[in-house]
Amino acid sequence: MNVPKPFHAIQDNIARVIKGKAQVIEMAVVCLVARGHLLLEDVPGVGKTTLAHSLARSLDCSFKRIQFTSDLLPSDIVGVSIFNRQHQAFEFVPGPIFANIVLADEINRTTPKTQSSLLEAMSEAQVSVDNQTHSLKQPFMVIATQNPAEYHGTFPLPESQLDRFLMRLRIGYPSLEEERKVLNRPYALHPADSLAPVLTAQDVLELQRRIEEVHMDESVCEYLLAIVHATRQSELLSLGVSTRGALALNNASKALALVRGREYCLPDDVKELAPIVLSHRVMLSRAQGMRAQSFEQAERIVLDIVETIPVPV
Repeated sequence: MNVPKPFHAIQDNIARVIKGKAQVIEMAVVCLVARGHLLLEDVPGVGKTTLAHSLARSLDCSFKRIQFTSDLLPSDIVGVSIFNRQHQAFEFVPGPIFANIVLADEINRTTPKTQSSLLEAMSEAQVSVDNQTHSLKQPFMVIATQNPAEYHGTFPLPESQLDRFLMRLRIGYPSLEEERKVLNRPYALHPADSLAPVLTAQDVLELQRRIEEVHMDESVCEYLLAIVHATRQSELLSLGVSTRGALALNNASKALALVRGREYCLPDDVKELAPIVLSHRVMLSRAQGMRAQSFEQAERIVLDIVETIPVPV
């Protein structure tokens, strides 16, 4: 199937840096088109930050990186009001959240209080400071990276924060051949610095608007809802997928169809996206163990649930 030119351009651009991860790149582009936020979770050193940088560099948009640490404050993210002696009034100084693409690097290394400062921005594309509401630039996307919860010095993201992310992806190790290409690449402080923008902010907004034109048949919609409702009834889960999660899967399915050159959704779109859109929105039951929630375990449960739902023809 022919990939439309804008999507082909951005995927090829990112692939110049991220080797052998075509599916991960495609899903990152789908997340952008669906107006979603992306959570990249994996062990250190597999390219999470590089993928975020590469996506941002491929767009002619503003980009800010926030290095999350244990002493980071909410005001370091959203901004602060400072008293201007000359005008005898408080003036708002915007924080790094006021950018089109925001990289929240190692988001689980900061405290829950600071993590929560992103909630309003990710849900409503605005922030409130001192009883004043400030709108964020459009398009707006948060790309967060985190190491697995079992690593020391991390604060697991609460359910309300996880629910704001459209997708949760793992990059994984490259193949032997692709890793050899990385080793033979000319040395650079950051590989993504060599990339040039291939889409403007206006291009992205137009692509995001086009998903509203993608048709989802009633049978596919019922299939999607059946998966969502099955997570709420599963004995293996103490918390099923929310309505926000159902809407996220709906938007992501339409975006995937658009990226792949279709004006309609297939059941396969929903089936393919369900694990990465829904797995981080569920909570394992106590019977599954008292340890920190395992993304892999939740993903397996969601996959099993999907397999039990009849696929419409």
